[in-house]
Amino acid sequence: MRRRTLLALPVLGIVPSALLSACSEESIVSSPTGNPGAPPPDRIHYGDDPSQWVEVRDPEGESRGLVAIIHGGFWKAQYDASLGTPLAEDLTARGWTTVNLEYRRVGNGGGFPETFDDIDRGLAVMTSTHTGPVITLGHSAGGHLAAWAAARGRTEWPAGIEVTHVISQAGVLDLTSAFEQGLGGGAVQALMGAGPDDESYDLADPQRQIPLDVPLWAVHAGDDDIVPFEQSARYVEAATAAGAEATLVPVTGGHFGVIDPTSDAWATIIGILDEIA
Repeated sequence: MRRRTLLALPVLGIVPSALLSACSEESIVSSPTGNPGAPPPDRIHYGDDPSQWVEVRDPEGESRGLVAIIHGGFWKAQYDASLGTPLAEDLTARGWTTVNLEYRRVGNGGGFPETFDDIDRGLAVMTSTHTGPVITLGHSAGGHLAAWAAARGRTEWPAGIEVTHVISQAGVLDLTSAFEQGLGGGAVQALMGAGPDDESYDLADPQRQIPLDVPLWAVHAGDDDIVPFEQSARYVEAATAAGAEATLVPVTGGHFGVIDPTSDAWATIIGILDEIA
């Protein structure tokens, strides 16, 4: 039995006793087809829902660490993990083990807490035998989930694998202000099913989970017209004031440059990963 199959058994219940995060439809572009010569990924289902799966890619030779890619799309069902495929292929070619994580979204069974449950369970696929850094890399709404994943062990989620670094790509890092601004046509309300006065925001909002115990890089373009640059700037300001290790990384290329493997913004992200391992 392959190593990854063994790692998947707990999340499958086989144990003893048991881009575009914030975009309009007019902004959608097709994902690149990726490297046709690369071996196919291993798809592992961590639940019964069609959206509960991860695709795992291993590099040739020794892995530099694990990068979990969490796609955006304002947590909406019409956007899926194909957005993360080009990033996974590029990073695997650079020596990283990658997990392209799909999850239930608003419109196909997601919301609070189901979407959050899925991120936790999807990360748990790679558990005890993994060595090296564990990095969550998320775009827009995925940036929110990437930051949330690093703090989830403080609350009711078990954090089966602990995140060591976070890279937020144009992330929605402040759910309260995103709700107030109506980002994504009311996407935060749709995700949470409540306004910011509800106690669920204490469990779900990265801004309320400051300070993180791990380093976070907020990579964001000043010309982003979908998720405001201030989402990252305010988060980093508050995090550093609280003693956390957080870095604001301004780039160019609008909202989608950070998920384009040919862009300068992506080259900046590669530079951050090179610093980690």
